[in-house]
Amino acid sequence: MKRAIVVGATGGTGAAITAELIKRGIHTIAFGRSPQKLEQLAGELGSPSHLTLAVGDAFKPQDIVTAADDADVLFHCANVPYNEMADRLLPLGESVMEAAKQKNLKVVAIDGIYPYGRRQMEKVTEEHPKQPHTKKGKVRLAFEQMLFSSRWNNVQTMIARLPDYYGPTANQGSYLGSTLGAIAEGKPAFFIGNMVIPREYVYLPDAAMMVVELASREHAYGQNWNIPGAGTIAGRDIVRIARKASGKTKTVIPLGKVGLSLLGLFVPVMKEVVEMLYLTEEPLLLSTEKYKREIGAIPATSFEDGISATILALQKQQKRKS
Repeated sequence: MKRAIVVGATGGTGAAITAELIKRGIHTIAFGRSPQKLEQLAGELGSPSHLTLAVGDAFKPQDIVTAADDADVLFHCANVPYNEMADRLLPLGESVMEAAKQKNLKVVAIDGIYPYGRRQMEKVTEEHPKQPHTKKGKVRLAFEQMLFSSRWNNVQTMIARLPDYYGPTANQGSYLGSTLGAIAEGKPAFFIGNMVIPREYVYLPDAAMMVVELASREHAYGQNWNIPGAGTIAGRDIVRIARKASGKTKTVIPLGKVGLSLLGLFVPVMKEVVEMLYLTEEPLLLSTEKYKREIGAIPATSFEDGISATILALQKQQKRKS
């Protein structure tokens, strides 16, 4: 991998992957819709000479083709809100794949665990049967099938599957993003789902290291890959660590089906979270076996260190804005 383009570079996963690519000295094209957010990302990375900013619409293949220049790998990190997933996820993916086909790019698509459906084994391997029972799980499975379709016969593609994630770039893009943001700011916060049952989270800088490492291995394409976290942790322990790091102890309110449904009257995306609450009661734990066997050790920042670093980074961001 000599040159990469990150589509959706200002989102949570996109920003983390862009940072990892820059750290490795790889010339990187950060592609996004907002010039302001792209400039902010560049500033946070120290405006390195091997970072190029490209403004465009990921739903328009020609915008990506124009920006891609002589890139050889495309990281598909763009996403759509829950309430738009059914209508817009596949067109977004098709646009990215059409651009990749025209430019003969390898594609690394970032996705989640929804297509697996309910857990059928203690640790979910990449071979876990995909039997989604939710609308979003079925759409995500169709997304996978589209990515590996013969329509893109010259495109080498892989899917990197992340569990719930957190980190300085997660912002509003993850279940934990708004929770940790509010705690960092010293405001009351919501926590989506069960706070007692431990579940898996991955620290985004760790995830980015694994994803970029996979992207640099020729044999990794044409496959699904788990991007596991550092184990499991309960919501109440996340809150405890975050409060300690922030020095603030405002109320954190857990949101279950009723709370999310009521909030969904005003924030449509929250209503869409309800069908995914089963993952907070029946958590999936991703197997690390394939990555360890074929790539190497799993980078696993402890929750204590990762959550504390996230809170401190968020507080710095908040100070810059104020």
